[in-house]
Amino acid sequence: MTLAVEHPQVSSLRVGVTGCCPGCGKGHLFDGFLSIAKRCEACDLDLAFADAGDGPAVFVILIVGFLVVGAALLVEVNYEPPLWIHAVLWVPLMLVLALGLLRFLKAGLVALQFRNDARQGRLAHK
Repeated sequence: MTLAVEHPQVSSLRVGVTGCCPGCGKGHLFDGFLSIAKRCEACDLDLAFADAGDGPAVFVILIVGFLVVGAALLVEVNYEPPLWIHAVLWVPLMLVLALGLLRFLKAGLVALQFRNDARQGRLAHK
């Protein structure tokens, strides 16, 4: 028989912004830029469940694509700059937005997995 450890509710938004542990809100979720730690150093929560898969990347592609393509179309229609100006403007912006959003979205999705007790291969909570 295993005893369940009670964890306070930590906001998924807070976990996304700060990268803290979804269980206690004190430890670190990441031990690298995008690599999730094995365990929380504060509450010893096993973070093996944390697998956001391709979800964060898909959201980043959709969000960054919408913003950058929309901005590029506005600039093209209003100013008609040469193509090299587009490359200088939009490639660095895409990289900064993608890398900035990826960690935030991955932490948020891991927090949602923890809060909803989501595990792979289960269709119903039993």
